[in-house]
Amino acid sequence: MEPTITTSEAPQPAAGPLSTQHAPRFQVDAGPSRKDVKDKIIERFEQKYIIHPNLVPHIRRYIRPFCIPDPNGKGEIPEYTVTTLQLDTPSLDLALAKERKTFARFKLRIRTYGKGGSAPVFLELKRKVGSVIIKSRSKMKMAQYKGDNDGRPIVWYPTECPMLGSPVDNHYFLEFSRVARAIGARPRMLIRYVRESYFGANDDYARLTFDRRICYRPTKSWNLPGIEEVDGWRPMDTQTGLNRPFAGYIFELKAMRDAPRWMLELVERFNLTTTGFCKYATAWRMESIYRGFEYDAQSMNTTVTNNSI
Repeated sequence: MEPTITTSEAPQPAAGPLSTQHAPRFQVDAGPSRKDVKDKIIERFEQKYIIHPNLVPHIRRYIRPFCIPDPNGKGEIPEYTVTTLQLDTPSLDLALAKERKTFARFKLRIRTYGKGGSAPVFLELKRKVGSVIIKSRSKMKMAQYKGDNDGRPIVWYPTECPMLGSPVDNHYFLEFSRVARAIGARPRMLIRYVRESYFGANDDYARLTFDRRICYRPTKSWNLPGIEEVDGWRPMDTQTGLNRPFAGYIFELKAMRDAPRWMLELVERFNLTTTGFCKYATAWRMESIYRGFEYDAQSMNTTVTNNSI
């Protein structure tokens, strides 16, 4: 029996990238799908699944012949911590676009990997049109992100940012800044999780990730906290957050339209069913439990407000 793998969020192509219908040929001449290749990809398809932790070791064994560990991962299991600052309008239009199942929507996020501190900062503009993901991002040093602007965010003063590492980084930074200023985006939420990551060993582009220990923290600050800052985070990979009878992993497959055959067979073998899951939107849904309170994540003080989130 074929698994159900099409998302209900938006209309889909007749033959989706992770559908077993019209399975693609093997990519015999493809090169390794490594990070330097990934960063050049701006258009892809993604499918998300909520899986039980007991299934993770079985999937790891299955993908061993087809994948290589992400070189950025640490340890026998290639993992690293992701910290994301989500920007949004005062009326949370970007978060609500997901809840309203808007066909074309986007996110503005500022992200670091690993321990933070002196780690590079990535400014990402992630668009979704139907089932297609189009992502652009700019890389800068933490010192460039903080700048020397008396606490003013560099996003609002792009002309004061020094030249970045490449013309592409400069272009995407200016585009990110333009969109953020146009909609009046401000810091709204911090998201953090541990990611286990793999790349296709013989594919032009194929990626597979497991996300766990997903947590969030409301914020109004542009600060990107290091992993040593542990206060105030709330879990959202719980039964309540995932709407499942267990606390699960977010398992994600990312590929171009002609997804590799091993990825299609993985979905079929483990009878996976696509489940839409947006970390940012879920954080606001979880935070609605605390509606009526507003949290200052920088000072971790709690103040009462009559305004709804």
